[in-house]
Amino acid sequence: MQTAAKLILEPIFEADFDPGAYGYRPKRSAQDAIQRVHTLLCEGYTDVVDADLSKYFDTIPHRELLQCVARRIVDRDVLHLMKMWLKVPIEERDERGNKRMTGGKSSTCGTPQGGVASPMLANLYMNRFLKFWRITGRSEAFQARVINYADDFVILSRGYAAGALDWTRNVMTRIGLTLNEAKTSIKQARKERFDFLGYTFGPHRYRKDGHWYLGASPSKKSVLRVKQKVGDLLRPSNVGTWEEVRDRLNQMLRGWSSYFSYGTRLLAYRAVDHHVYQRVRDFLTRRHGVKSRGTRRFSDTVVFDELGVLRLRQIHLGPPPCASR
Repeated sequence: MQTAAKLILEPIFEADFDPGAYGYRPKRSAQDAIQRVHTLLCEGYTDVVDADLSKYFDTIPHRELLQCVARRIVDRDVLHLMKMWLKVPIEERDERGNKRMTGGKSSTCGTPQGGVASPMLANLYMNRFLKFWRITGRSEAFQARVINYADDFVILSRGYAAGALDWTRNVMTRIGLTLNEAKTSIKQARKERFDFLGYTFGPHRYRKDGHWYLGASPSKKSVLRVKQKVGDLLRPSNVGTWEEVRDRLNQMLRGWSSYFSYGTRLLAYRAVDHHVYQRVRDFLTRRHGVKSRGTRRFSDTVVFDELGVLRLRQIHLGPPPCASR
């Protein structure tokens, strides 16, 4: 039901969405948002509001959200159906694994995460902020641009980030949302780094000659996350054949490298390659009962060449960064 409604409603809402919104939209992706952020930095928009919304999906007010829907949809049955979606009770588990129920008829805010229509509704409500930014001329007033992906957004300005942040804080309060002040900050991107959509933006250094440039690279959290996934796959309890294990590992690495195919990746790729080699060597050493550390039997060449494990450093590293300092 939700899928059918989404196919009909999405093009209607799409006509109103702001160009700065990239999340869950046709022919747009996180990579497009990442590239746009880097391009703006290269163009001098280096005074950055690194923003974070507190529990966005859980705090979207139903009444105001349905008003947004009603501006484009007049069919009462459709509006009633969407209201029912928002009131669906959801069974969740807390940190201790205990079951709990959220939502239901008494709930007044939040969109059910995991629902097919939830991303569309979340985009629709975030568009209130983006549209108000546009119609009040904030881009010109603050010499700034907003890049948004679902509940993540950054504001890139040419010297007016403080004013943009104050304005944003006030507007978010008016529409029932809250900035996470502990995670929201202003960064000078020529001197400080900030993370967005798994990437780290800001000053990077060429290893060859030591000069600085404005770059984009996989964030430390993203590297740690893929390392954790590699470790989870190569546990001693995994009794699959080596071919099965290797293929799953390579699939995971290809997916990660496909997402992180923009910007400067060599250092991150080296770190992941090193971790993959160590974990594969340990995995095979245990499996074959090798009494040593296995560095001779399962050398770097054996793991990546003979056994067919994907080496990220062999993937094309792409064009050089576009901005120097």
